[in-house]
Amino acid sequence: MMDKNAKIYVAGHRGMVGSALVRELNRQGYTNILTRTHKELDLMNQADVEKFFEEEKPEYVFLAAAKVGGIIANQTALADFMYDNMILEMNVIHSAWKNGCKKLEFLGSSCIYPRLAPQPLKESYLLTSELEQTNEAYALAKISGLKYCEYLNRQYGTDYISVMPTNLYGPNDNYHPEHSHVLPALIRRFHEAKVNNLPYVTCWGDGSPLREFMYVDDLANLCVFLMNNYSGNETVNAGTGKELTIKQLTELVAKVIGYNGEIRWDTSRPNGTPRKLLDVSKATKLGWVYKTELEDGIKLAYEDFLNNPVRAER
Repeated sequence: MMDKNAKIYVAGHRGMVGSALVRELNRQGYTNILTRTHKELDLMNQADVEKFFEEEKPEYVFLAAAKVGGIIANQTALADFMYDNMILEMNVIHSAWKNGCKKLEFLGSSCIYPRLAPQPLKESYLLTSELEQTNEAYALAKISGLKYCEYLNRQYGTDYISVMPTNLYGPNDNYHPEHSHVLPALIRRFHEAKVNNLPYVTCWGDGSPLREFMYVDDLANLCVFLMNNYSGNETVNAGTGKELTIKQLTELVAKVIGYNGEIRWDTSRPNGTPRKLLDVSKATKLGWVYKTELEDGIKLAYEDFLNNPVRAER
């Protein structure tokens, strides 16, 4: 168990996951939380990262920093996604190990699982067949971070763990029109359609893919729970175990936002993976269950969108 006064470093504290982790740690009474902005510490600079760890010696690390994006970004910047994520995570994990960090938790993504693996996805399915082409570069980087934690455990007896979240949404999400994930993109699109009285909204694909969504504060709660209650080389899936079609999601977002126009589908656009549901029985057996239902979470996310004009603009 982490002591309430233990020095805890949250890497990526300005992102959606990192900021949720800081909120959750504060809520649980952890008082010694260490953060650095990108300007203060560039995690891709090995020398700077090593210096930071040597000086600060954090006891616990939540590695939530990453270069992320939606389908377009993943397809057009393959080399950047691979290089940036590999360098960043290796710098942090290696420096944590070199400086005696008690425990590190690496945050991945469910896109690491094979494209056509059986559903729901169990942790043991990792590396059993080929990846989804659209985000292969990002997935390979994340798998490498997960494996590096596992190899440090095996070779040096560290206690480094990894968590693989499903699709996340919530406060501090990215609502960029081209570089955001499906749920924040829909929130922005329906909000703008409502404000501008547009007769219809066009969505990508045919609406058939099945997806699972988790409110980011639930993930943060699980991450702290795992830091205190889990050790092991295998990753832990983070999700709700519930899924819905993109079409159902789109209708739900339109309902929450109050958009009453038509929804059209552009079938020339890619659908992405047909289905992606996580098997969350491992977390459940450890004694953890999610709290926020999707409609309630979308309401909270929309409130955040409205209250963060800067995020809405970028």
